[in-house]
Amino acid sequence: MPIPPEQDLLDLIEAGEPFTATSADGAFTVRVDAWVPYVATAIHAGHELRPDLSKRCLLTPEERRQEEDPYTGDLIASLPITVVCHDSRYEYDLNRPLARCIYETAWGKPVWRRAVTRTQRARSHAKHRTFYRVLDALVTAVETRFGAALVFDVHSFNLARHGEAAPVFNLGTSQIDLARWDRVIERLRERLAGIDLAPRTVTALCDVVFQGRGYLIAHINANHADTLVVPTEVAKVFMNEVSGELYPLVMEQLAAGFKHALSDTAAFFARRHTARRKARRHDMLSTGIDPVLQALDRDLARLVKGAETLLYVSPVNVTSQRRAFLKRGILPTFHYRPLAHDPYRFRARLYNLPVDTLADPDLQLLYHTVIDSLAARMDLITSVGTDRFVYNSLRYYGEPDAQDVANARFILHATATLPPPAPRTISAGDAATRLAVQAAAWNLPCKVELSRRIVARALVNNTRKTLVINRDARFSEGELQALAHHELGVHMSTTLNGREQPLRIFSLGLPVNTLTQEGLAILAEYLSGHLTLDRLRGLALRVMAIDLMLRHSDFPHTVQVLHEEHGMAREAAFDLAVRVYRGGGLTKDYLYLRGIREIFALWQTRPLDNLFVGKTNHTWLRLIDELRARELVTPPIHVPPIFSTPGTPDPVVEFVIRSIQAPRRTVG
Repeated sequence: MPIPPEQDLLDLIEAGEPFTATSADGAFTVRVDAWVPYVATAIHAGHELRPDLSKRCLLTPEERRQEEDPYTGDLIASLPITVVCHDSRYEYDLNRPLARCIYETAWGKPVWRRAVTRTQRARSHAKHRTFYRVLDALVTAVETRFGAALVFDVHSFNLARHGEAAPVFNLGTSQIDLARWDRVIERLRERLAGIDLAPRTVTALCDVVFQGRGYLIAHINANHADTLVVPTEVAKVFMNEVSGELYPLVMEQLAAGFKHALSDTAAFFARRHTARRKARRHDMLSTGIDPVLQALDRDLARLVKGAETLLYVSPVNVTSQRRAFLKRGILPTFHYRPLAHDPYRFRARLYNLPVDTLADPDLQLLYHTVIDSLAARMDLITSVGTDRFVYNSLRYYGEPDAQDVANARFILHATATLPPPAPRTISAGDAATRLAVQAAAWNLPCKVELSRRIVARALVNNTRKTLVINRDARFSEGELQALAHHELGVHMSTTLNGREQPLRIFSLGLPVNTLTQEGLAILAEYLSGHLTLDRLRGLALRVMAIDLMLRHSDFPHTVQVLHEEHGMAREAAFDLAVRVYRGGGLTKDYLYLRGIREIFALWQTRPLDNLFVGKTNHTWLRLIDELRARELVTPPIHVPPIFSTPGTPDPVVEFVIRSIQAPRRTVG
């Protein structure tokens, strides 16, 4: 006896391993990335019509597409168990019983030029039967594993037909046992209503547009006593329902919100109706990295290798220009490293990366955002030394707003009468030796070396895993301790952790990760007890220096104000002016003060370990939490011990930090 066409699919389901397979006739694809207690179907997603039927069909492809549910397969693509159909409902409608699954007329229009033959009808009926045998096997497997199953039966509808008053989401409950399943339905309705599609107002209602009277729910109700099917209709707000044109940004928002709503509802269902009493939303999503994501991530990492911003915006002749300015008042002329990338080819290759092939909408958004940020960063470093640089810096880093400047003024006022700082008796060489010892004590495999080619007193070179110390710098004992917690404890730790991640994007860095990285680093100084009022004053002066640069664009004027109005030594005022004028006007340094305020507030509400997985930005923390739970991100190896066993911060410093007002907007 010949094996029926669907037998291979049935065998795969019975084997219980993850798989992706398409039926022998190409009618539908089943994907099981992980066994979870729910299934999502898109039975009207397809547009295929067999050539022998296409010749008989009176309707144009555009007319057919208007009543099909295009892109519903994309809506559920990130979920672990999906069934997506490729055949048009005009060949056979899976939401109708077998006897009525082939239309004669549909939505008031005759479908066929000549009646479908008995042979053609039999072939379509066979596809209908195959689909339901496979679906039955899949639902049975889920029920057997978990004791109950949830099926999201996803469709779309034409908003124009029902008017703008129609909800964005409609749940059909006419065939649902609400006495048993009402809380699950309400959970889904609430989560769908919470999706952000601004400026559109999102509503989710039950039985307004459709009542859920289709065959799929009727079939499963009749054959699977412990399965809840929820007919879920989405208005076609994500496309032009006449032309079929997709609105990509709306779809991106919708798919991400849909993923969260359905996985959250599935976790709620699991806690109430299966043995998984502690199920979380993250547990309802796929684990492991699929090859498409891995290849994209690898190609992105290869493309941007070596394109570090500070490498190109730091002048290579600071020492000689400092001497000329301080001794003879000569306006500095800075020189920079030549760019080792072709910026046009770089951007073209960036935007040719196939991000749209990623199934997960949150990962799509993340990689799109990173790519946009990298393109802006390339614009920044290719404009070094030109008038365009400050504009590109504003695009990439932003600028201090009125609240940032007010915070800086508050700190400068609060620290106006500080006693003289501790003497800086530790040379750069001695500091490098001691920091190397500290790195070894913290099990940080890195190098420490001296250089005269950096503006800062110290920085971490991520590519070389090296802490670079300015050869001309000197440190007090407290400053050296703070530097260890700042540069090694945070910047080196996140560098090393990022290099261990399966996704290299966490080594490259999320967009404007400076905000979070410097916030964490200053917080580490605070928790270790080495954040001083003088250090906070220095951060405030950086904000003021950027404000002066943006308002006046006059290097000598900025040095003069820092020296005469804020009491900085002329050499220190020059060095700070270099930080903000380098490249042509770098606005990055205001993020230190903003970062400590935001990260300090976050630290009071939750653990921060997941921010140490690499060069992160806390505005993406929800996704980082999810990726860690799904094992796409590994736990950080290096987390500063000071975050679990903090010291005793200075109470006056704590008061000043708590007094800093939250910014009105957040970069990233």
